[in-house]
Amino acid sequence: MKKLSLIAASVMTILLTGCSEGPSNAETSPSMEKKASQIAKASENVDMGASFNVPVEYFTLDNGLKVVLSKDNTSPTVTVAVYYNIGFRNEPKNRTGFAHLFEHMMFQGSENLGKMEFIQLVNDNGGVLNGSTRFDYTNYFEIIPAHKLETFLWAEADRMKGLAITQENLTNQQGVVKNEVKVNVLNQPYGGFPWLDMPQYAYNNWYNSHNFYGDLADLDAANLEDVDSFFNMYYSPNNAVLAVVGDIDVAEAKAMVEQYFAAIPSAELAPQPDLSELRQEKEKVFNKYDKLAPKPAYAFSYKMPERNTPEYYAMGIIDQILVQGEDSLLYQELVKDKQITGSVSGGINHLLGNMFNYNGPMLWTSSFTHDENVSRDTITNAIDNVVNKLQEQPLSDEEMSRAIVKIRSSLFDAVDGFYGFGRADLLASFALFDDEPSKINDIEANFKKVTPELIMQTVKEYLRPTNRTILTITPGEAPNEDNAEESEPQPTEVERNNNELGE
Repeated sequence: MKKLSLIAASVMTILLTGCSEGPSNAETSPSMEKKASQIAKASENVDMGASFNVPVEYFTLDNGLKVVLSKDNTSPTVTVAVYYNIGFRNEPKNRTGFAHLFEHMMFQGSENLGKMEFIQLVNDNGGVLNGSTRFDYTNYFEIIPAHKLETFLWAEADRMKGLAITQENLTNQQGVVKNEVKVNVLNQPYGGFPWLDMPQYAYNNWYNSHNFYGDLADLDAANLEDVDSFFNMYYSPNNAVLAVVGDIDVAEAKAMVEQYFAAIPSAELAPQPDLSELRQEKEKVFNKYDKLAPKPAYAFSYKMPERNTPEYYAMGIIDQILVQGEDSLLYQELVKDKQITGSVSGGINHLLGNMFNYNGPMLWTSSFTHDENVSRDTITNAIDNVVNKLQEQPLSDEEMSRAIVKIRSSLFDAVDGFYGFGRADLLASFALFDDEPSKINDIEANFKKVTPELIMQTVKEYLRPTNRTILTITPGEAPNEDNAEESEPQPTEVERNNNELGE
């Protein structure tokens, strides 16, 4: 699972997760692959009988705010995380980019904290913080000394009650967001590949397939009334989860939450958009030209099974088998045997989270760079050879056990990640999407229910070529600048009709 990039409180760069990915978006370094393999081998010594039980205290305030408390006295720190049920795919039409814009606006001041004083408060107390915009939520978190919990519950409540929405702040952050797009995407080799690009090619429904950074015209057209309305609707307590994880007294933490958050009024929420996608029946293949890319790149995605189904957990195991670590089948085929690339990266919700912190359609994606003398068809055939073997012959008990061990290792790594943020992320996601944060304790058991026969069935249905989208990068300028847009996804009549699903 990809860890969120953490930013010291004094650093004034708060990015949409994924924008901070460097030029190597399409390729994981060999040293990282080696480390992953070492972790997998070390995990073989893990006691498979050890209990996995995260303490969960869950309740909802009268104003609709969902609250998850989880005690962990491993270190004298606490993570305070607030997740709002507004991400870049469920933002309203004609307001593209607003979810990300508000990630920035939330640091521009509130009733009792002036511009950037929230960050200064974290910095002064020796903590770290970050904010990110994802498919289905925008989140904010602080990791601070445990004795400062009350201070930051007060601070988060203060900005949930109301922001300093001024023309100066709005104009400033509109410029920041547009500059971020230029710096982190437009002027970077492989900028947006594949995390920003692939959804626009793979999906038909507008909500899943629009440019998540937003149409710059939409951002420029935003006025104070638009921004105020967006905040009041989506940044209300009945559209949020508060997770507090760490060295806490649960009863005291609960009392503090009620003291600072209970009086914040709820709001009338907009109906959630229809995010559904029709079953894909034809493979999609696209190419983009990238004048900054030094080498060609190849990415492929398959649409995932629905969350919480047996096939969904089977895909988690398939992900481990195919792309996670140097012992993975695609690494062995594409790197070791065929020497098509130097490394292979990929995953569910690749580069934007993990397989648990999203709600709605999702892609399983892999990507890598390769030499110019390797054709797209050669790569596709190599991938198909590996995938076909999984549907032709059931995995052995040894292969299943190794995959479960790797998943267990990743799960512990995620839960324990960065002083409790990993645990807070899973708890907040399960509360936000399922109203059941205790699902964190069912993860391992659900993976263990997967059988070799289910793996074969899942590969046959979900890893079929007709459920796949391939996106390649060709270095250089498009052959005809007048027709440069031809490499962009052009919907068919059927796809244009499917786009109306979200209306």
